[in-house]
Amino acid sequence: MNNSRHISTVSPAHVEAIVRAAESALEVCRRYQFFVWTQGNVQLVLPHQLTICGAYQRQARELVFDAFNSVSVPEGLLEAFTHPRGALMQLLQGRWLDNRCHPVRLAVTELDGPAVQAHRQALQQAGFVSLVAHGLSRPQRPSEMESFFVFGQQGSAPDGELQCHTLELLMPHIHATWHRVQVQERELRNLPEAAVQRSGAVPGSGITGRERQILGWLREGMSNQEIGEVLGISALTVKNHVQKILRKLNAANRAQAVARAMTLNLLDRVPVDVGRPD
Repeated sequence: MNNSRHISTVSPAHVEAIVRAAESALEVCRRYQFFVWTQGNVQLVLPHQLTICGAYQRQARELVFDAFNSVSVPEGLLEAFTHPRGALMQLLQGRWLDNRCHPVRLAVTELDGPAVQAHRQALQQAGFVSLVAHGLSRPQRPSEMESFFVFGQQGSAPDGELQCHTLELLMPHIHATWHRVQVQERELRNLPEAAVQRSGAVPGSGITGRERQILGWLREGMSNQEIGEVLGISALTVKNHVQKILRKLNAANRAQAVARAMTLNLLDRVPVDVGRPD
């Protein structure tokens, strides 16, 4: 890829935003912070609604993937993205290697072959139009990947060349940040509970079933009024629930609350009895 051809298309404002994203990455050391970072400074320069993060784990002897999504994504599709030897990830990694380990951008319609046909259809039904992928490999050993990331975009087709160039510039920071998050999370899992609480880990108790329901709708980007209509309660009642959620999760805003809830796996099994009154 001839990067010099792309540099001229990047505005000074875009470059400045990339620098801010790189600088703010230094403050990220927890999983929920990584999600908030990608939804903030990274989102400004690389718009996306789905992030797949893979890091090589020596115990597993392969890339282990994790998913972050700011919109609803079918469970089967998330499983396909996080299966290291699955057809979808093998296709994306193969295209990346074919592109000499430079960022690769694929329209969803370009995901060809019977092995990924169902995944292509699921992506299209979920509103995704393109995927951009990049990673890092060991020196002189391109097939031995240390990390691999995929960003999925909905809506109108973005500027593919600008996406790839932006990801090329951000990749060292994304790689280092995700590696730091993995190390920090492993260390915290090995600490006694009291030490974890002192370290600033997110408290996991006290979230009620109704609050988990509301967290699920917050993840979908719904307003208090919209959530109230779904649950059959007033917008003011929803607002009160949201304030309690923020306090319990020690979150500054809704995005951070959702990120911390995802870290605690509070949204894995959100109660479905949405019609039950408070």
